[in-house]
Amino acid sequence: MFEETQRFLRSLEGGGEVSILIEDDEEGYFDRECPSDECLFQFKVLSEDWHKAKEAERLHCPACGHTDHSDRWWTQQQVEHMHAAAVAQIQGGLNRVLKTDAARFNRSRPRGGFISMTMKVDSRPQHVMLPPTATDPMALKITCPSCTCRYAVIGAAYFCPACGHSAAEQVFEQTIAGIKATLKALDQVRAAMPDRDTAETTVRVVIENGLQNAVTAFQRVVEALFVELPAPPRTRRNAFQNLAEGSTLWQQTTGQGYDAHLDAPSLDQLARAFQQRHLLAHRQGLVDEEYIAKSGDTRYRPGQRLVLRAEGVTEAVELVEKLVAGLRDDASIARSRQGPSP
Repeated sequence: MFEETQRFLRSLEGGGEVSILIEDDEEGYFDRECPSDECLFQFKVLSEDWHKAKEAERLHCPACGHTDHSDRWWTQQQVEHMHAAAVAQIQGGLNRVLKTDAARFNRSRPRGGFISMTMKVDSRPQHVMLPPTATDPMALKITCPSCTCRYAVIGAAYFCPACGHSAAEQVFEQTIAGIKATLKALDQVRAAMPDRDTAETTVRVVIENGLQNAVTAFQRVVEALFVELPAPPRTRRNAFQNLAEGSTLWQQTTGQGYDAHLDAPSLDQLARAFQQRHLLAHRQGLVDEEYIAKSGDTRYRPGQRLVLRAEGVTEAVELVEKLVAGLRDDASIARSRQGPSP
């Protein structure tokens, strides 16, 4: 009795496999997520490039550089989908074998007696989640100049997921272009959301992320330029998040400070934007006395929350772009003075 059911359960105990399909998006990109609990950065890799990269076994997070085995990059949404789909498949299989055993049992019962016993199995279809796919296009699509892996991110990224190559200058340009395009599309974001509160919250997050990504991209590209200068001094971690400290280091190494490329009002405006980024990253945007003292921003009192406008962030992004262009020229001149390597 219940032979089919017992056989099915034994197959599960023996490590039977359940196949779950995870689809690419409409452009052929595959969703991935950094397995580091401190990062969890989500990105995409063109499916054919991901399958090639898996042969290396250890892959890289584009944001934090974390390296891990190729089978650990599932997104949380994919894991939830696979769990629900696997449960649904097992329930469906168990339902089928129970129906088979129930029918066999019913056929074996004698008819016409005083007592009749039959078995019924509820075979209503189980709900199965649709495969998770991206609903919004990624802001940045990048081709690694080292291994040609094609990947995509929202915001900014600094490492190729396949080979780990860092192309800070290339990514800086793409990040700045992506931030500008996103800020210009805010009206479309608002129009796409029927709930006004949700729309405004989303717009606020996009604006704040734009500022944070711009400052981080600036830091990474200046760090990359700095280490290529002739005999650069050692610096503390995150030194180039501080404009005054970064300018001093640049002056010592190249002979030119940041003030060679931005006037005093522009540097003050950019310094305030950098301090705002610090509040967003470390205090959830809540103003403290240190922010007011360092930024000179007297529009706020301690305890208030920053309110950023798209126009202000766009201006800060353009100042970052202008400053990096000047620092690139400085770096090129410094390297040319050194002459060719022996």
